Amino acid sequence: MSGKIVQRSVFIIMSVLITTLVLACAGNSKKHSNISKPVWPAPPATAKIAFEQSFSTPEEFGIEKGFWQWIGDFVFGADEYRIIRPMAIVTTENRHIFVADPGVRGIHRFDRKDNSYRLIKGINGLDLPSPVALASDSKGNVFITDSKLAKLFVISKGKQLAQPVELDTELQQPTGITIEPDSGDMYLVDTRQHQILVFNSSGQLKNRFGKHGIQAGEFNYPTLIWQQNGTLFVTDALNFRIQLFDLEGDYISSFGQAGQSSGYQARPKGVATDADGNIYVVDSLLNNIQLFDASGQYLMTIGERGQLPGQFWLPTGIYISSSQKIYVAD
Repeated sequence: MSGKIVQRSVFIIMSVLITTLVLACAGNSKKHSNISKPVWPAPPATAKIAFEQSFSTPEEFGIEKGFWQWIGDFVFGADEYRIIRPMAIVTTENRHIFVADPGVRGIHRFDRKDNSYRLIKGINGLDLPSPVALASDSKGNVFITDSKLAKLFVISKGKQLAQPVELDTELQQPTGITIEPDSGDMYLVDTRQHQILVFNSSGQLKNRFGKHGIQAGEFNYPTLIWQQNGTLFVTDALNFRIQLFDLEGDYISSFGQAGQSSGYQARPKGVATDADGNIYVVDSLLNNIQLFDASGQYLMTIGERGQLPGQFWLPTGIYISSSQKIYVAD
């Protein structure tokens, strides 16, 4: 694949921990119309990626309250729903946006099409204390890993609860997850075991690969994972690299090394790819996203530390939708 970067839109989810000024800039374009939205690379180079929006509440996302909600707020007092500590994002059907948030011990679901918002938790109101990663399958189901509960949950399409998924093998510290769209196989990162566990759609263990180490195919506290066209991209966090595997778990290649300058990795988190095969790596210590081509060659950097639109403060998860919008949990 080529290292070409085509036009993309960046859709950044900002945490409430940032500042209301940033959110107001994104949510009130008339009042702050004099603030230009950043693009990358910066002028005079031709822009390839453009900041689009940030939000932390349903209202900032564009979801307006219905009549009965207004009445309920008047009678019982208004509930404020806000992203506190976003970790991961996934979208389904080009309408739902799910955000994993340990700060509220649950999952935010935004739906602009039917103008609704919901905070999703487990059965009988069970808290999800540490939802780390999200993934969707071809049926519109959304899967959640909770590292503290050491369990996998699923929000079935059209449902309002996260139900536990029965697996035949115990997890220790599940973090990243990706679903192979054709088979429905679930690839789960277990950080404590330094392994990738592969389950079929019925929850039966099919394969596991990796072990603790620094050699090719070994892991040192892996965290997040992404899948595209039969290739797995794994954040090997404390080896400061991204490793690539095929669906059988065979090692393909890797790139990255410890450092704090362009092309290096200090605290790699989320990883994703776009339609052209370019690889996006979120670095929470460098407060940016670094872009690499399919061979792992550095292309450019998006963002820097700060509180303005397009800047980051401890970013974690990243998701690139089929429409090529880039969502970042900041």
